Amino acid sequence: MASLKEKWGITSNFQFIVILLVFAITGSTSAYVTRPVLEWIGITKDSLHPLIYWPLSLILILPVYKILLIVIGTLFFQHTFFWNFVKKMLIRMRLGFLYGIKNKQN
Repeated sequence: MASLKEKWGITSNFQFIVILLVFAITGSTSAYVTRPVLEWIGITKDSLHPLIYWPLSLILILPVYKILLIVIGTLFFQHTFFWNFVKKMLIRMRLGFLYGIKNKQN
């Protein structure tokens, strides 16, 4: 716990617990939201081979997860932390250009 708090620049145990709670809620919510969207566009486990279904579902769930992470993080008063977290994630995935984020070398 101490190493994550240090890595994330967090000093409060309460903030650490809130951040972990946001991660848990966001993960569950993104999976819950993505499934009906996949079905709406005709992508189901029954209609596609698993080697096609799972990569497609992962491709869709990633942007949903990032958006929900910022929204839910904001609802828990942690907008700055999660906005910076998502920016770092996008830079590491080499997708920062999608949001106008410049790739900084640290």
